[in-house]
Amino acid sequence: MDVSVQEIVEAMQAHGGELHGDGSIRVARIAALEHATADSISFLSNPRFADLLDSTPVACLIVAPAMLDAASKPGRACIVTDNPYAWYAHFTQWWKRRTRPAPEHHIHPSAVVHPEAEVHETAIIGPLCVVERGARVGAHSWLKSRVQLSEGCSVGERCIIHPGAVIGADGFGFALVKGGGWTKIEQLGAVRIGNDVEIGANTCVDRGAIDDTVIEDGVKLDNLIQIAHNVHLGRNVAMAANAGIAGSTTVEEGVTIGGAANIMGHSRLVKGVNVSATTFVSRSILKPGTYSGHFPFDDNASWEKNAAVVRQLSKLRERVRSLERQLSEQQQ
Repeated sequence: MDVSVQEIVEAMQAHGGELHGDGSIRVARIAALEHATADSISFLSNPRFADLLDSTPVACLIVAPAMLDAASKPGRACIVTDNPYAWYAHFTQWWKRRTRPAPEHHIHPSAVVHPEAEVHETAIIGPLCVVERGARVGAHSWLKSRVQLSEGCSVGERCIIHPGAVIGADGFGFALVKGGGWTKIEQLGAVRIGNDVEIGANTCVDRGAIDDTVIEDGVKLDNLIQIAHNVHLGRNVAMAANAGIAGSTTVEEGVTIGGAANIMGHSRLVKGVNVSATTFVSRSILKPGTYSGHFPFDDNASWEKNAAVVRQLSKLRERVRSLERQLSEQQQ
């Protein structure tokens, strides 16, 4: 695609952005600043990369007001906005609509959709998807290839579910029976997904045991995530790849969970919590803040004793320092 900067600004006027420089400059590609060429548009949101401004031949830069003077140079246009990264995100959506049109098929010929499923006429069901009886897909949602939407589960409007995701498989429910072995607890709930949700490739969201598993509006899930039965994710929760949440856990609005983090079941994470990558959360977090850490495994009794000691390390350190000061004073 080849387009003028002026045309871009006009197309993006709903998101603001003020043009500085020659609007007739044309761009043909989006590029990271360090790889930009003379026909590229790029953005600068992190001042750490400001030293690239003089050396890059980029044709157009999306920048914050504070960076305009540093970014401006002859032959370069700038689009100034208070939040360059968010403006860039909206811009990529416009660019994709221009360069990668939506699939031709409303329901791909290879997809299997049960006659009693409900698929909105604007939704897209991709190749090899399965939509079972009683499932529902809302307006403008897109199930990409090999997505499984199980019986009775629902997807809201403007959702994107990436290849291989499974929505509504049975939760992990078994009861130990006399004499050993396990008997299955039938999973009778469903999965309810709100609007504007995005679910990554090969992520699994299990149906509830009795009540439904719930994913509210705006949730973003990366690839290879496990959401167990009866989990409730509040609005705009975001989780990175390989994270997992055990059953009956509530994660409140806006919580972020880093890659490969693990959340124990029957816990609660309140609004304002940020869980760092690879962190193991063994209990509810009821105070907003950022939480990090993982403790090596051991036999359970030893692990619990050691964990208790680790939580007292700060106090122990202060006691040691106090004793050292007393000893030093006695020796003088």
